[in-house]
Amino acid sequence: MASAAADGARAGASGLRRIQLAGEAWLLDSKKALYGLAVTRIIFGLTGLGLLLSNFATRLYTFGSGSAWNGEASDPVSAFPSIWLFSSFHSVMLDDVAFTLLYLVLMVLAVLVTLGWRFNLVLPVYLVLWVSFIEVNDAVGDQGDNMYRIALFFLLFADPAARWSLDAGRRARAGWRTVLPTPISNALHNLTLVVLTAQVSFVYVSGALYKAGGDPWSGGYAVYNPLMTERFGTWPVLSDLATAWGPAVTAFTWGSIILQLCFPMMLLTRPTRIVALLGIMSFHVGIAVLMGLPWFSLAMIALDFIFVRDRTWRRLASSASARLRAARAESAGRRGGGAIA
Repeated sequence: MASAAADGARAGASGLRRIQLAGEAWLLDSKKALYGLAVTRIIFGLTGLGLLLSNFATRLYTFGSGSAWNGEASDPVSAFPSIWLFSSFHSVMLDDVAFTLLYLVLMVLAVLVTLGWRFNLVLPVYLVLWVSFIEVNDAVGDQGDNMYRIALFFLLFADPAARWSLDAGRRARAGWRTVLPTPISNALHNLTLVVLTAQVSFVYVSGALYKAGGDPWSGGYAVYNPLMTERFGTWPVLSDLATAWGPAVTAFTWGSIILQLCFPMMLLTRPTRIVALLGIMSFHVGIAVLMGLPWFSLAMIALDFIFVRDRTWRRLASSASARLRAARAESAGRRGGGAIA
């Protein structure tokens, strides 16, 4: 009896040791999801640039001197403008020229984030200015803004410019070593992935639980309600088409709850992960198109891309490169044939 118990204890200890070693290897040996985080970086940069471009014509009315009527210039709702580091836009919001110049600087930084140029230097500045900008008028923000800046903060500890960036090309040409020891750099990068995964999971699961407690969601008609409002029903024809069949409305309503609730568990295996990602991205595309919230949707889709494996991204990149080379060769052949003729 004692011998069996001792054997069981040794087996348990051995199993725990293997789990510990596997965890250490995953955390310290190499940086994971480099391509996925690169895509996240690119989409985040495009999201910021898109929001700034789409609001450029109304920037002064929405965020600048034209919004002084709401009282935010003298008594901001958010606490961020009272923090020196995040007060840049608030301090110039009544000066149209200075506000526009700072707005243009933020647009340039968004482009640099997208391209991955000197990312480790650009991102902190972009984050500070972005928070300063988005908190100038609290009334026009949404939860996508919160998720965007939270993720930007955590990306400070990762290496999203290791692939598909100007920094990646510079590193390949000149050689590059991390300032921190490699195991620590790897650990910070991979822990960032863990934190982002947890953050996305919290958003989806808490949203599902909140929805499940509401009558419109449990009744199966919650998708219908916002699409019939003037603010969120931005495409009335599409809204009518999407809500024309009652059973489909119920399926979309209940399906979104189930998908969000099960999302973390569905990431554990490849088949269910594919279903989860396709489903949740379709959900966000629907929100972007039908409810007129493209920047919120893009921010969430950008984070979802970290769950696509590097080998998948490499395969997609290789396939795209092969098709591009074939198209160029075919185009060159046609031009050569035309010249001979």
